[in-house]
Formats: sequence, structure tokens, C-alpha cells
Amino acid sequence: MKKVELVGVSKSYDRQKDVISNIDVTIEPGEFFVLVGPSGCGKSTMLRMIAGLEEITGGTLRIGDQVANRLPPSRRDLSMVFQNYALYPHLSVEDNITFGLDVKKIPKEERKKRALETAEMLGLTDYLKRKPRELSGGQRQRVALARAIVSEAPICLMDEPLSNLDAKLRGHMRSEIRRIQRRLGITMIYVTHDQVEAMTMGDRIMILHEGKIQQIGSPIEIYNHPANPFVATFIGSPPMNLAPADVAPEKSSLILPGGEPIRLPEGTLSGLQKGRVTLGIRPEFLMPAEEAEGHPVFRAEVTNVEVLGHETVFSFLAGTEEWTAKWNGQWQIRPGDRIPIAIDEESICLFDGESGALIKKPADRQRFVPEEATP
Repeated sequence: MKKVELVGVSKSYDRQKDVISNIDVTIEPGEFFVLVGPSGCGKSTMLRMIAGLEEITGGTLRIGDQVANRLPPSRRDLSMVFQNYALYPHLSVEDNITFGLDVKKIPKEERKKRALETAEMLGLTDYLKRKPRELSGGQRQRVALARAIVSEAPICLMDEPLSNLDAKLRGHMRSEIRRIQRRLGITMIYVTHDQVEAMTMGDRIMILHEGKIQQIGSPIEIYNHPANPFVATFIGSPPMNLAPADVAPEKSSLILPGGEPIRLPEGTLSGLQKGRVTLGIRPEFLMPAEEAEGHPVFRAEVTNVEVLGHETVFSFLAGTEEWTAKWNGQWQIRPGDRIPIAIDEESICLFDGESGALIKKPADRQRFVPEEATP
């Protein structure tokens, strides 16, 4: 296992404007580290710089204890899985898997042994003699993964490897990749624009926007305590509800655009000055009024409803902003209805109105399975 360290790393194509700016992060040995962000944020460029496929304009890249800025890709001791699989159509599955070993002059017996072990691990044993065109998308993805694993490199880079698969297969491959990474103990750096992949796979996540780090942390830490409004709306489905609000600490109230007040328990806004903030709350913390006794309640006009069977997701107007609520079960709600909605005031986030920095964290909502009492 090896760590990967980026110190002040930047990238510019014209030596004037950085597409990646001042990246400082250490990826620990054996960690599953996810780079996530919208298209064009620089995550694939960063992965390619680690791989040696892009030149580093500024800063230092260390792989293990070695400075790797000038190392060719072949000497960085890593493997990479691309979005388009990059399989050789004229070679069999087995030959695709062992192609890199052949280039490294690994003996034929050793190549065969590694290929069979890896194929068994990924359920490819019955397909070793087939060509890539005879395989499904998921099988091709597993071949590309096998080619990376068989190299036994301590670091594996993955660039949106599941984006070409259907939703059900993506879910299966997410758990399979995570299981293999744990079993082999390799350091995995995984690029995706899908926040569900980031939340379910990563030990830690780095969120990028316009080439800059927005936040680094564990998935649940980022979900519960987003550093700014961008992170709050990027992580979570449906995303966090946001609205500009005026703080009225003397009345323990937040005033939404349109004059809708949200009255909070005494002391909730203590320490905050009167002024403009951005209020944020997750859809699951907007509750049916009859099930949330003691919580602040306001009435809202429903604008859209989606009944999903196990839950009902609906939009409504909060002042002049459209918010989303997520309620368990099947609710008979129609657009145009005005309904009472309770707000879990302990779950409110407040962001600074100018800088966007988080100034009030929500309460910790993590739950734990109680341990059985020992006899």
C-alpha cells in the first residue's frame, strides 16, 4: 500500500488561468478516496496528473515517499481503469487481462496464474476465451477492472468507470468494486460526478468545483455538515433546501422572502447577529405537522407531488422559494393544496449570507444499533 500526496498542485493549459488551483490533500494507504464534482470541475484532470498523463503546472505530487512530478507513467506503480474500458477488440478476455503483464515480461506461467485467480474473483472464468464484442457492458467493465487488479499495483485509479452501465448494474458494480478494494487493501482513487457513488463507496470524499476544493471529509460528515451552499445542494438526493432569510434574534425567528416567518425555540439563534443568512434544511427534516408535536409549523402551497410507493416527495412554496419535502409512506396530496408542515429546528443549517461559510451546524442525527446485553 502507498499513500498519494498533493501539495499545492495546480494545472494550467495556457499558463494564465488555472483549471485546478492549489490542491492540498493526502490520500492514505489503503483508502478508498473519491473525487466528486460537476462536469468540468477538474476531477479527471487531477486523476490524469496523478497517473502521469497530464503535466503538473505547479506544486508537488508524491507517490509513497517519492516525488513523482517527472516520473513517466510506467514508473509510478499504479493501474488505471478508464470510462470507456479501453479493451483490445482483437484479443480474448484472458489476453486483455494479461496484456500489461506481457509488456512487463512477466513469465507466461505467472501470467496465467494471475489471470485465473483474478477471473475467478470477478466471475469471468467462463468468458476467458471470448472477445470483448461477445460480452455485456457489465462484463466488459469487469475485464477492465481485472486488468487493473492483475498488475498487483498498490494504487488503482478509476475514471467514472460505471457511467456507461444501467442503474441496476451500477448498484451491483459499486458493491463489487468496494468489496475487491477491501479484500486487496489497495489505495483506490475514484472519480465520479454521481453523488450516490461518492456517498456509498468512499472512505473520504473530496468535492471539487471550478478547480477548487470545497470540502474533504467522510460521506456522512459532509452530508450532515456541508461547508457551503454548493456542497449542501450537490450532496444529497433530493438536495438540501436553501433560501435567503433574515435573522430576527429578538423574536427567535427566521424571515423567508415573501415574509413567511419560521419561529424557532428560544436560544436557537443565540450568538447570531441580525442580518441576512442562507437557511438550509434537508427534505427529510420537513415533517407532517401532526407527527411533530412541539416543532415550529408553517403552512405551504404544494406545487408538485411524486408518490414513490415507500415514500412521497413533494415540492411547495416557502416564501418565494420552492422547497422539497420527503415523507415516509403514501400521502394523498395534490398540487394546489395548502398543508401544515413542521420543521425540525435542530436540523437547520445556516450559512453566512456573503461568504457562504457554515455558521450554524445541525444537530447530529446518527443512530446506532444497540449492543445486546451480555448474559
